[in-house]
Amino acid sequence: MLRGGKTGPHRDGWGVGFYENKACRIFHDPNPSAKSPIAQLIREYPIKSKIVISHIRQATHGRVCLENTHPFRRELWGREWTFAHNGKLHGIKKRKLIHYRPVGTTDSEHAFCWIMDQMRLRHPNKTPRPQNIHKDLKELVHDVGEHGVCNVLISDSLSLYAHCSTKLAWITRRAPFGTASLVDDELEVDFCKETTPKDVVTVLATRPLTSDEHWNIMKKGEFMVLKDGLTRHP
Repeated sequence: MLRGGKTGPHRDGWGVGFYENKACRIFHDPNPSAKSPIAQLIREYPIKSKIVISHIRQATHGRVCLENTHPFRRELWGREWTFAHNGKLHGIKKRKLIHYRPVGTTDSEHAFCWIMDQMRLRHPNKTPRPQNIHKDLKELVHDVGEHGVCNVLISDSLSLYAHCSTKLAWITRRAPFGTASLVDDELEVDFCKETTPKDVVTVLATRPLTSDEHWNIMKKGEFMVLKDGLTRHP
């Protein structure tokens, strides 16, 4: 919350999506998350989910409004896909769209619609195998990344996919869970109270969220697949 307009410059809206099976419960707000009543509601009423995508926006393309807040959502093969992007993609709107259209005016949503179009064109009749989804997404996101900065999180409800263009860090927590101190708030989190001994939890962020844990820094061009908290590098 505080990084969105208080401890960071990303004051141009925010959003978060929580997956429940194939569907995604999404909250959007064009106001800074540091001052958002909706963000406070979620903080006080936490929703449990196996895949969560959150985004705080610093506008580089498109005005500050509800339709331009991430994450964006589209349906493909009977699943809800969500997409959040950090960066600027020069000239991406020159790419022709077929089946999917943006609601807002951001370069990010246009890129997402193009990726969804390409996935649908490659597999028009049935859902492909997971390994084919991994391969295609890696190729398509790398292609989009040729337009500029492309730090991306995307999910199809089964896995979480991440692409690093400039900045992404990740950490995996397992039992025995300990405590950690947040960078942006005077708060210490006891993960034992939030997890079970069987849980494996992986978190990705533009930069580390805690100050007393070791975070892994992704390399430029690196693509990662996560399922049930476990990381895979296709």
